[in-house]
Amino acid sequence: MTITQTRATLAPDEAQALARLDGQRPHMVAQILDWASINSGSRNLAGIRAVADRVEAAFAPLGGEARRVAPRRVTSLDADGREVEIPHGESLHIVKRPEAPVRVLLTGHLDTVFPEDHPFQRCVWLDEHRLNGPGTADMKGGIAVLLAALETLEASPLAPRLGWEVVLVGDEEVSSLGSAALLAETAQRCHLGLTFEPALPDGTLAGARRGSGNFSAHVQGRAAHAGRNPEDGRNAVVAAADLALRLAALADEALSVNVARLDGGGPNNVVPESAVLRWNMRPATRADQARAEAGIAAAARATEAAHGVTICCHGHFARPPKPLDANQQRLFDLVRACGGALGLDLRWRDTGGVCDGNNLAATGLAVVDTLGPRGGAIHSPQEYLCADSLEERARLAALLLLRVARTGWVR
Repeated sequence: MTITQTRATLAPDEAQALARLDGQRPHMVAQILDWASINSGSRNLAGIRAVADRVEAAFAPLGGEARRVAPRRVTSLDADGREVEIPHGESLHIVKRPEAPVRVLLTGHLDTVFPEDHPFQRCVWLDEHRLNGPGTADMKGGIAVLLAALETLEASPLAPRLGWEVVLVGDEEVSSLGSAALLAETAQRCHLGLTFEPALPDGTLAGARRGSGNFSAHVQGRAAHAGRNPEDGRNAVVAAADLALRLAALADEALSVNVARLDGGGPNNVVPESAVLRWNMRPATRADQARAEAGIAAAARATEAAHGVTICCHGHFARPPKPLDANQQRLFDLVRACGGALGLDLRWRDTGGVCDGNNLAATGLAVVDTLGPRGGAIHSPQEYLCADSLEERARLAALLLLRVARTGWVR
């Protein structure tokens, strides 16, 4: 569908507002190339700050009030079972018109999954429309779409009716543990949420999302000589393996369990006294999450009793399940209507993947969380951005903002 044909389905003022996005692809690509040229792996805090500096400068003409937000303290268990602090990236928070009667929260993330020493560090055009590069789709491309949509809103006479907050976190790819409080705080004072994770290559958006929790358990046994008095020992590795099997047995269609790693043990002639087990769980509903939490506790108790060890569990469900309930459906229907006005046949698909949209929905906020550009092979060196979707998705997000500004939104 051509732009001219598309505009025939829009109100005149909408078509006029969206016209400013015509020909913006080169500018948006240049922004993405600039941001993607800086490594911002989740543990590269300096890189995350450098990207935040450039992104903040790009948003400055919008006139919002910008600040950096330090992450909350986050801990994890090391291979010896000791609780250690894990540094996380800071967030960029921008606010404009907080007094407006309707406020929208727009979120994204500055970090990628590619650390400083990863070989995937540069962008290459695969063809006329596909740009391969770290974070080009997930989600520096999404930030470019978010910015273009807000620029369109701010140039419209409807802008005074809508307040907005932008939260770009520095730790989304590691579950937003340091930024979860900021996401919850902003979600509670806004009326709806838009998150700019990439859509699938064919334009499909994420519908319901499972939750996700990362866990670890320190199993403390007792050392003994493997030949002289093994009966005096309590084998932590064997107990951890038993715990792994008990956890895996909890899996069903509504709860996935991935036992991912077991650290522990030592010389062959010593009964190991310590082990650390790590796993991930993804529940379909809150009830499944509660069942998983109860299952972890029961499996730990049973393992302790069977092996004479003590078990200390660490972790939680950082991403609660995000069902496609009536609250979410209402916003999805509005997005679909906006897509229809632009000639886009938008479809949804449920997914086991998670993002900050899970966190926002857990506060009761209606949120659509794949409003970024189309892209594929994310989290791999084959990641690519469909650059021909940049203007398309910016128009979709901008039209959504314009219609919310015009009609309002009741949370």
